Amino acid sequence: MTAVALAAPHPAAAEAARAVVAAGGNALDAALAAAAALTVVYPHQCSVGGDLVAVVRPAGQAPRAVLSIGAAAAAADIEALRAAGPRMPSGGPQTVTVPGVVAGWAAIAGLGARLPLAGLFAPAREAAAGGAPVSRGLRRAVLRRLDDIRADPGLSALLLGRDGEPVGTLVQPALAATFDALAADWRSFYSGQLADRLVAGLAALGSPLSAADFAAHRAEVAEPLSRVAGGVTWYAAPPPVQGATFLAIAGSPALLADAHRARLVRDRLLGDPRTGPVDLDGLLLRGPATGRPAGDVATGPRPAGDTVAVAAVDSDGTAVTLIQSVFQSFGSGLLEPQTGIVLHNRGSSFRLDPAHPARLAPGARPPHTLCPTLAVDGGTVVALGCQGGRSQPWILAQVATDVLAATDLDGLLARPRWVIGAEEIDRAAPTLLLEPGTPGAAGLRSVAGELGLVVETTAERHDDAGHVQVARLRDGMLAAASDPRADGHPVVL
Repeated sequence: MTAVALAAPHPAAAEAARAVVAAGGNALDAALAAAAALTVVYPHQCSVGGDLVAVVRPAGQAPRAVLSIGAAAAAADIEALRAAGPRMPSGGPQTVTVPGVVAGWAAIAGLGARLPLAGLFAPAREAAAGGAPVSRGLRRAVLRRLDDIRADPGLSALLLGRDGEPVGTLVQPALAATFDALAADWRSFYSGQLADRLVAGLAALGSPLSAADFAAHRAEVAEPLSRVAGGVTWYAAPPPVQGATFLAIAGSPALLADAHRARLVRDRLLGDPRTGPVDLDGLLLRGPATGRPAGDVATGPRPAGDTVAVAAVDSDGTAVTLIQSVFQSFGSGLLEPQTGIVLHNRGSSFRLDPAHPARLAPGARPPHTLCPTLAVDGGTVVALGCQGGRSQPWILAQVATDVLAATDLDGLLARPRWVIGAEEIDRAAPTLLLEPGTPGAAGLRSVAGELGLVVETTAERHDDAGHVQVARLRDGMLAAASDPRADGHPVVL
């Protein structure tokens, strides 16, 4: 039996992985079973109705990037959206793009999973049908978005009792039926009875997505971006994902200054290569960046509770970092009742400026915050990913410095961190946000002053500093750790 180290933000994910490893699965099987289970127990962070990005290393082979990012509707009414305001709405039916998760799962399985998808989906299906307890993190998210949940019949039926208060157990028969359909044929999500049911439900909610939009979706399996830093080769996904932003700062001796520069560059350069050129050298900070002035920073909703990362490595050297997301908590704020699927709001990241690389266009993919990474150094393999919205690159960069050699991975993830941002961390101006006890805080404050950043320190460890998951194979030994800021659960199986 192949041994697997896995980290994920919920115990149900670890238990799903345990079942498939016992049945002969490897790291890819374990990660996929965990990912499917998370769509049942963590609907505020991920869903069958969201997107997926991963970096996968089949044993003995070169890593591959999997980008299953859904596109905007062919019938998107761009002029009407521009007439309504300067930016995309933060939620609702116009922000729903074709969900990519299911095709992403199939693409990862095709890179070396051992078990059929039906078996990998079984723990998720059982949790949906039999009920799953509401975690502390989910309850907090429900209370934060209570008004939005009450406004949507699908979400309110799932999450609220007759007294209007959050339920203690999630029972999801419609989602269980969706998993039955996916187990029979995952392609039915994009072309078939399940697709027809979901498209009809979306139309009833006001979405312009069509059956043709769903049928056109394909997961992209591509060569990842890479960079050697300190003798370690780091891999990340290419645009429209912000992997280049992480690679630009990985191993930087001036991390805060470079992160500040990389943030501004990303916000004006990142877009979909399918709809126009993307300045990759600019994103990687390899030279002068083309595009708009540096002051043109990102706009859009704060991606709170948006994402789950699953990291897995096995004793054969197969590794995967998988991230799936609904973007904002509960995504678009819509649950399609016939399928039980929470729908993401990734489309809210599009720009309405026709000259911006992230412009909304029929069939375009939005820019993505997801930033899974893998590192390889001889026989050492590390899978690393996190929740953290637009701050994921600098969250990961702070961990990446020590993750290959650290003897205490739990302590590494518990170490205080910093993030920078503005709207994305609920600040009116660009801000350096420090957790108490952040290493080198005095020097960071000095650099922040030179960069014109406001400086704040949180009262305690903070969700904005991310929920990091890591799995590692080093010297033949497997290890995993999960961030104490979440409901995390690492296992070696």
